[in-house]
Amino acid sequence: MQRFVPEISVQELAKKLEQGETFTLLDVREEWEVRLAAIRDARTRVLPMSILAQKLQEAFPEDLRRPDAPIVVMCHHGVRSAQVTAWMRQNGWQNVYSLAGGIDAYARMVDPSVGAY
Repeated sequence: MQRFVPEISVQELAKKLEQGETFTLLDVREEWEVRLAAIRDARTRVLPMSILAQKLQEAFPEDLRRPDAPIVVMCHHGVRSAQVTAWMRQNGWQNVYSLAGGIDAYARMVDPSVGAY
């Protein structure tokens, strides 16, 4: 059975960033991918899915372990972020969303300066 994974659009993310909302943009791509394209913002934290798969909850910094921590999970096209979001929701996080289309959609629809690959 396919479970619904809550998502936000790239336009919604752009609005959150622009309005200075408090949340964490959790980038689950690998470091080499981040070097090619990135949203440069103080709210962005890089935690590759490969590390999450190994360490699970222990991979998260203390401030992101709170079940109510507001988090938007991002990857390249939205597949990994949906997987991580579903896993986080199953493990007690309540305020976590996947970025629909990932950084690729963000670069195409909102800000080409973030880069593409």
